[in-house]
Amino acid sequence: MIRIALTGSIGMGKSTVARMFAARGIPVFDADAEVRVLQADGSPLLERIAALFPGTVEHGSLNRDRLAAMVLGRPDRLRLLESIVHPAVQDARRRFMDEHSAAPALLFDIPLLFETGGEKDFDKVVVVSAPAEVQRARVLQRPGMSEAKLAAILTRQMPDDEKRRRADFVIDTGCDLSTTEGQVGDILACLGIDEGG
Repeated sequence: MIRIALTGSIGMGKSTVARMFAARGIPVFDADAEVRVLQADGSPLLERIAALFPGTVEHGSLNRDRLAAMVLGRPDRLRLLESIVHPAVQDARRRFMDEHSAAPALLFDIPLLFETGGEKDFDKVVVVSAPAEVQRARVLQRPGMSEAKLAAILTRQMPDDEKRRRADFVIDTGCDLSTTEGQVGDILACLGIDEGG
């Protein structure tokens, strides 16, 4: 089994590319989606977050904006949150691998792969990338996003050129979708993976 990590900065098109891999038969583990499941109403993880970050849980639900405001730009608080969330995500990732142990390849969508030193756990790293102006336009279209919030997020993320340098493969998402899809197919062919399993 080839373990492929998919990463890239905010707004670079990770989710779109992950769907392209999934459409070609590659099981996908989405770290962000797993975090949302782990932080669902009534979860044990949510109780720990509520205890350490007062005011972030209201009526049994996580207020993600309030939690983000508490940790963005505050490395000590961010590390505390990560110390709760990361081990739970690792456990979920191990379960995913067990469930798909017969697959020739698995894709792991992990936004902060390099920033957390996680690349060592994978056989290949794919970085999605687009020109900075395309990235900015995409991100600022998101609900609740602002220039200040984008700037705070980008300070946490390794620069795109450094991610590209460290990658085994780079997928350009600043082009049309069919070109991006072609790049996904090329990577699978290069790895000797038959599409569709």
